Amino acid sequence: MIGHEEHGFTGGHNPWVIALTVSMATFMEVLDTSIANVALPHIAGNLSVSLTESTWVLTSYFVANAIVLPISGWLATRLGRKRFYMTCVALFTVSSFLCGIAPNLGLLVLFRVLQGIGGGGLAPSEQAILRDTFPLRRLGMAMAIYGMAVVMAPAIGPTLGGFITDHFSWRWVFFINIPVGLLSLLLSSRFVVDPPHLAEAKKRAGGVDYVGLGLVALGLGALEYVLDRGQELDWFAAPTIVAFSVICLVALVSFVVWEWQHEEPVVDVRLFRYKGFAAANLMMLVLGMSLYGSTVLLPQYVQTWMGYSAQQAGMALSPGALVIVALMPLVARLATRFDARWLIAVGFGVLAMALLHMAHTLYPGIDFSTAIWLRVYQAVGMAFLFVPINTVVYAGIPAAKNNAVSGIVNLSRNMGGSIGIALVTTTISRRAQFHQATLVAHLDPGNQTLLAKIAGLSQALQHAGSTSVEAARQAYGAIYRVLGQQAQTLAYGDALMILGGVAAAMVPLVFLTARSAKAPALGH
Repeated sequence: MIGHEEHGFTGGHNPWVIALTVSMATFMEVLDTSIANVALPHIAGNLSVSLTESTWVLTSYFVANAIVLPISGWLATRLGRKRFYMTCVALFTVSSFLCGIAPNLGLLVLFRVLQGIGGGGLAPSEQAILRDTFPLRRLGMAMAIYGMAVVMAPAIGPTLGGFITDHFSWRWVFFINIPVGLLSLLLSSRFVVDPPHLAEAKKRAGGVDYVGLGLVALGLGALEYVLDRGQELDWFAAPTIVAFSVICLVALVSFVVWEWQHEEPVVDVRLFRYKGFAAANLMMLVLGMSLYGSTVLLPQYVQTWMGYSAQQAGMALSPGALVIVALMPLVARLATRFDARWLIAVGFGVLAMALLHMAHTLYPGIDFSTAIWLRVYQAVGMAFLFVPINTVVYAGIPAAKNNAVSGIVNLSRNMGGSIGIALVTTTISRRAQFHQATLVAHLDPGNQTLLAKIAGLSQALQHAGSTSVEAARQAYGAIYRVLGQQAQTLAYGDALMILGGVAAAMVPLVFLTARSAKAPALGH
């Protein structure tokens, strides 16, 4: 049985209107994962909490999002995909309004959990809708439109968030979702239609698997906590992280064993018997690592060491997003003519080279245009990945499994993002300490060049009005800041080398998947 109907199912509506309708909600939801980042200091100040406490605004959303993603396919089947999708849009929109009027941090975190629950069901439903709406020969272009929303949103999020926060209020970071959500509800009610195979799947749906639901919620919730708080709590040196790691491991292993044997699983883990599906999810996880990890890394660097504002840092990412928008339609056309594996190999190859190039190019004195081009090179690689990976992941899967596939592959991307952010922040913190210790150990107090530099700085500071003692102390302080800056730059380079190495490792993996293969029997 093939994974898609030859002609697609549109319910008599224009398929491109359906694609634009569902991509609108995708953009809104993915944007919300990054737009609030730059507003955290303002939220902390306005609600009288610490900056550390304010990060729960982010982590609460990701935890709720991660729990809903894998079970979204099951929920869509039981409730009806259109009904489930519109419920998610409505919940996301209402909770966005509640976030905007939240009077304290406790309520804001609660409303962000509700927002994460609504947002977690959007992307999988939208992807499955596209899969059922378009025939295979036109699916690549539809996925390109969807991919533009997914990749552009985190790129422009910091810029938009910085602009809104600087010129209005952090509350408008949430209020801007309301008109988009209302428009999405109106268009979805008019144009989105469930295909016949979903009605049949709904009739066959069994009882509620409470054990599976509990295990996946516990396991993924614990995993998100570990990834979000690990660096802050010094990872496994903290008993809390150790405890949550054990909970995560036991819960997820138990979940896989339980679901594998269950006739009506919440998450169809048996899909991983198909090696193309398993490989595509691994590649999507690595794409998420690279996309979100580098999206955090470059703005952080230019803000910390080059004095950029949040809005300027976001602008350094925006041209890369435009490159992706320009290239994705081309990639979609290429996907109809060439083996998707070759496009994925090109994408990961270019992405790996771009990340490794950035690792050797990044330094505090780079100009704005250089920062832009470093991101553009990465964007070229990313543009060649999203559509072909989504083509491979559905290959050979029965249409009745589209909801399950979309939930799992979107979870892979989001978990990759969480892993990428945790990896980048941990690497920078640990390797900066290592490089600083190494640089200090090799610093020769008798080096004539160093002494001449200190003498020159001291003399300039004395001319500026400092005493000789103050000038000498300030000169040594300036040298120490330069040393710290160099250590941080080397640490950023290490993080980029790791991301580049992981991306490069995906190139041979692509060719371990068959060009075309049928999925094994998947049971119910």
